[in-house]
Amino acid sequence: MQYRGKVEFAQERKIRERNTRVYRLCHWPIWIWVFFLAPGPLTFSLFAHGFSWPNGIWLAAVLVGTGIALLRGKLPGAEPCPYILRFDEDRPNPLYRRVCYTFAWSAVITFASLNLAGLIGSAVTGVWYMSQLYRWAYFPLCALILFLGAIGKLPRVGPSTKTEGMERRYFYGSVWAVTAAQTLLLVLWKTVPHNETGNILKLAAYLAALAFMGYLSSQGKLYRTRPILPGEIMVE
Repeated sequence: MQYRGKVEFAQERKIRERNTRVYRLCHWPIWIWVFFLAPGPLTFSLFAHGFSWPNGIWLAAVLVGTGIALLRGKLPGAEPCPYILRFDEDRPNPLYRRVCYTFAWSAVITFASLNLAGLIGSAVTGVWYMSQLYRWAYFPLCALILFLGAIGKLPRVGPSTKTEGMERRYFYGSVWAVTAAQTLLLVLWKTVPHNETGNILKLAAYLAALAFMGYLSSQGKLYRTRPILPGEIMVE
């Protein structure tokens, strides 16, 4: 299907030579959240039963680890200077970018998939199996995503940054869709009764949010979801 949404051209983008301290600092909470979510069963326990001392210990470890990476400029967006200046340029993709975006993909895919499976199960059987899903399915799914990232088969984690102008939109589009759907699901979980009608409503709303935000992203209508193209070469 031919893309008909909005695009940007690489040569028309203003090149930023330095990242301000505020810009770098604003990226830190993003990566804190990504790595804090990494132990899925612990995160499930947080939302199901509240904050516990294991959550606190893991949060402290994440703060220390990402804080060191921030000071060394080894977090995406926290570099002193932007690593990618031209989105169509063939440059080696640094290891820290590949690791960070692999874990980000894991956070996006695993939680969205397991929650969707739980919603379908509850709508069909009337029983919630979320605890069992996170206990038995989270780590195999997470391991698969980490493996795909290790071999460079996920957007933004390949050995080169040449396709960054296109792959970034897949990443941000997924983040937009999953974040909106998960937030809506959390609200419905707290407000809608856990009965047959409520379970079906949660599933329908979750799917609708994913589809709607996915459509907006596919058309380049959300922040950072437009393809960045090399542009045309004028030959005299």
